[in-house]
Amino acid sequence: MAKKLVIKVTAGADAPERCSQAFTVAAVAAASGVEVSLWLTGESSWFALPGRAAEFELPHAAPLPDLIEGIRAAGGLITLCTQCAARRGIEEKDLIEGARIAGAQVFVSEAMADGVQALVY
Repeated sequence: MAKKLVIKVTAGADAPERCSQAFTVAAVAAASGVEVSLWLTGESSWFALPGRAAEFELPHAAPLPDLIEGIRAAGGLITLCTQCAARRGIEEKDLIEGARIAGAQVFVSEAMADGVQALVY
């Protein structure tokens, strides 16, 4: 089994099932003891802001705030893409607790490390 799972989610409310799958996989992996790094890009960027995940709804899916809390509680890392943040006027001070902003170089470094599996949704 991979020591670390890096997940890049590009979808938000525009593709709710794909978005929910990414957060669900991240939360389940984190709860299973896998080190998780969840990258928010594109429309999922908005979920790095307080309260925005609570606005997301998908029938028969776990609420995003619960999934995010599960990821963070297990020590998972949530990162907002630098360019995506800039395009939306989001700054580090705006983020949910424990989230960060980082760019492609950091993503590539994480995804290419030994023992890492990377998924894109």
